[in-house]
Amino acid sequence: MAKQDADDKVRLDKWLWAARFYKTRALAKAAIEGGKVHCRGERCKPGKEPKVGEEYVIRTGFDERTVVVQALSVVRRGAPEAQTLYAETGESIVRREKAAEQRKAGALGVQTDGRPSKKQRRQLFYLRGGSGEWVE
Repeated sequence: MAKQDADDKVRLDKWLWAARFYKTRALAKAAIEGGKVHCRGERCKPGKEPKVGEEYVIRTGFDERTVVVQALSVVRRGAPEAQTLYAETGESIVRREKAAEQRKAGALGVQTDGRPSKKQRRQLFYLRGGSGEWVE
């Protein structure tokens, strides 16, 4: 695997793409700019250079992972090789599995009484800024 030494420079968005957290570099960059990636409790920039041993909190979908950088790479390889670039902390794994169990059980889902009635649909329409008659 083409791993780089600690003195070589790698952009954070490129490292997240190489570590297979995001499918494209553009998605990685958008996630970083959207505040989904934190280092030491602060938002990161796409051009930040990750260092071996740094801890990042990465949010993808419903999951939030806390990972420690093990190696640097700018080359996207297979998943087994990509997993050697980082190590997920134990607390992060437990938290993620617990959240997945709760989602499966429906504890975090929205509970409704079924489909809204015609009156409730009208109220929703007016609440969202609709005025006058119903337009489809």
